Amino acid sequence: MSGLIIKNAIVRAGERTILADASFSAPASAVTGLIGPNGAGKSTLIAAVMGRRRLSGGTIAFDGIDLPGTRAAERARLCAHVEQFATTTERLSVRDVVALGRVPFQSDWQAVPSPHDDVVVTDAIEALGMSAFGDRLYHRLSGGEQQRVQIARALAQEPQLLLLDEPTSHLDIKAQLLVLEVLRQRALAGCTIVVAMHDLNLAARYCDHLVMLNNGRTAAEGTPADVLAPDLLLRVYGVQSTIVNVPGRDYPIVIYDSAVNSD
Repeated sequence: MSGLIIKNAIVRAGERTILADASFSAPASAVTGLIGPNGAGKSTLIAAVMGRRRLSGGTIAFDGIDLPGTRAAERARLCAHVEQFATTTERLSVRDVVALGRVPFQSDWQAVPSPHDDVVVTDAIEALGMSAFGDRLYHRLSGGEQQRVQIARALAQEPQLLLLDEPTSHLDIKAQLLVLEVLRQRALAGCTIVVAMHDLNLAARYCDHLVMLNNGRTAAEGTPADVLAPDLLLRVYGVQSTIVNVPGRDYPIVIYDSAVNSD
């Protein structure tokens, strides 16, 4: 499998160019981290992959399938997406929300979930540590709890390609580690994962591949050790940093020294 391949992607909003000739690949059965400062184009890129932002140029393909040219129903059986914020005032239980991940695979005349649907939903809820929340109303959960439910919903979709936009932003440290461990296991099981992240140290630890975006362009791509370099962090983020390699750990650690005033 070839994974996700993006070539010369351009996305415009009116006269403004948000993505400008962005190109990179997300290897199959691996976790690829999208990193970069606010406004770099991470969320726009994920939306373009999901067909929610129209390309003005370039191509997006997954395992040879042209995603922008794929019908929404077909894309939903292939890809799952976790947004930064997803809420509702509907009186849906946690299990109801997670079960929405099975909708793309259900026929119009299917009145109740299949036994397989029930197993997949239960497994996804358990994987995110939400078993005790199954009957609780989703809209009454905290932001972090809702985020974990949305990730469980995406896992229940059994996607071949899973895209997550800052999935750990509302989570405490324990929940962050749980979620990222779950994503690593899904990648090892064959899922191609693309996750937008702000925490560079979590990205270094859990991602096999990093793509650094800046001003809508690809600034760097490679392993965490390749991408997390002081010169790149200074140019893209405007911070002085030191990269530390700890014996026994196969990923770099970023120590932030100071912010650089660009004025």
